[in-house]
Amino acid sequence: MYLTNVFKKGNIIIVTHKAIKSVLKPFLLFVALFAFAVAAYSAATSAKADSSDPSYSSVYNEAKKHMGSRYVFGAVGPTNFDCSGFTKYVYKKSIKKTIPRTAQAQYNGTKKVSKSTVQKGDLVYFGGSKHSISHVGMYIGNGRMIDSQNRGVVTENVYSPWWHVVGFSRPTTLSYDD
Repeated sequence: MYLTNVFKKGNIIIVTHKAIKSVLKPFLLFVALFAFAVAAYSAATSAKADSSDPSYSSVYNEAKKHMGSRYVFGAVGPTNFDCSGFTKYVYKKSIKKTIPRTAQAQYNGTKKVSKSTVQKGDLVYFGGSKHSISHVGMYIGNGRMIDSQNRGVVTENVYSPWWHVVGFSRPTTLSYDD
């Protein structure tokens, strides 16, 4: 059926408009379907990547494993911790996220969030000012945190009278099961 529109004159092949049109339509349909398939695959792959985001429950469960561990200045785990050694260890062990070593460096090196947008898994900082951070803990919701301090790894109220909250930061985006 296409050949009726293709002629050979000597060494020259003549293709009529009708022949091109009849071949072009199926080709364009194929290209459109291929593009749709690629877009669908890309969307599925992206959704799969989103579902493998690090989860808060992984971070929290790792932190909970160390409840009662002793506080030792300069310790980074796995049995003894100082405050920033604890947050650094928990993030690295649970979701392979490396954060800076000291509380001040963690504050300086992570994305700040406001009190109104703080989420579970964010870090909460204490001290005299943003230039003198002296303590860090991990926010676990309802105004509470898990941290390593002189009583060891404990959960406590972020707004206890002996703490002066300087700010919050988000080392990474976490997914939430609830």
